[in-house]
Amino acid sequence: MDSLSKSFLQKLLGYGQIDPLIQDDDLEEIMVIGINKPVYVYHRKQGMMKTNIVFKTESELIELIDSIARQINRRIDQESPILDGHLIDGSRINATLSPVSADGPSLTILKFKKDPLTIIDLINAKTISIELASFFWLTFDGLGVKPANVIISGGTSSGKTTTLNTLSAFVNHNERIITIEDTLELQIPHEHIIRMETRPPNVENKGELTMDDLVKNSLRQRPDRIIVGEVRGKEAITLFTALNTGHSGIGTLHSNDARETITRLTNNPMCVPPVMVGAIDFIIMQNRIYKSNDVSFRRVSEVAEVVGFEEGVVQLNKIFKWNPMNDEIENVSIASKTLSDIANFSGKTISDMYKELENRKVVLESMVNNDLHSAEDVKLIFDMYYKDSDALLNKIFLET
Repeated sequence: MDSLSKSFLQKLLGYGQIDPLIQDDDLEEIMVIGINKPVYVYHRKQGMMKTNIVFKTESELIELIDSIARQINRRIDQESPILDGHLIDGSRINATLSPVSADGPSLTILKFKKDPLTIIDLINAKTISIELASFFWLTFDGLGVKPANVIISGGTSSGKTTTLNTLSAFVNHNERIITIEDTLELQIPHEHIIRMETRPPNVENKGELTMDDLVKNSLRQRPDRIIVGEVRGKEAITLFTALNTGHSGIGTLHSNDARETITRLTNNPMCVPPVMVGAIDFIIMQNRIYKSNDVSFRRVSEVAEVVGFEEGVVQLNKIFKWNPMNDEIENVSIASKTLSDIANFSGKTISDMYKELENRKVVLESMVNNDLHSAEDVKLIFDMYYKDSDALLNKIFLET
């Protein structure tokens, strides 16, 4: 009776057969590839796995997809055979019907951890080094006078959104943030934030709200920082126009390296004039690397500064690079233009910048050593640092 009651409740209020999978925080992705085929999952530690769950009829799977579509106020049918959206818990969902998916209905759910990852989690996972994290901390807040404009690039499932979420903790808590996404995925730990989401056209082909519409609208809302979930169309010109007129921004983009990121930005369909690309301070490249046992890990593989524009070509300076031989992220720069800009705007010297980097590195090391990794811990320590950095550093030195 308990089993039947639980099964009935899952069907009534949850997601039927896959409800236990959605509730499992160790799963990163759930993949239904058709009827009479096993449901696959991607486990955060074990990699790709096959489950014993099978949808035996097409109607059963379509019923689940229809139920999800109704929950998120979207439609999916023969006229609109693709569903893209997010569940109540923030998980991203994509579903397709025939003829888009030749073998029948499909369903893919990308899950996010209930307790969002923080910068300390990324350091522990070696996605980011402590030295690089301190550099991001200083450049993202810019000492309150020159926050960096950043593009985070990488392939599908390389962890761009997760990295953006964690690095956004470095944004000054006094800033007003506006996020713009096709599907709400960002979980930014900030109090003063407005989240906006695009909207597809209705049955009468009216009411569409594009990324470009939302970026233009955000400029009328007094943003201190504009964050675009994925830059890929004509909204890029609007965003870069804003960056060139004093706004600060962060965005993600699909590409394989920093140079390709510039190429994608300056060509169709984005068509950003190369001279405007100079508004970016640096590009963060992130990769997903697979092991032989099918388990993957993620690394920030490259950080490249945009240092100028000469003879029609955007000039890049690589400052950090991942070394696969020793699995370390190494500082390969001679000097950083971004740090020099912050020093000039704040009336400090470059020596002051390196001292500030070292101080923030000490704080991050202490957090790692004391396992202070939750979102609440990170916010508390950062607030303490901004309130009285000397007092916090003295406390750390006394403890060590």
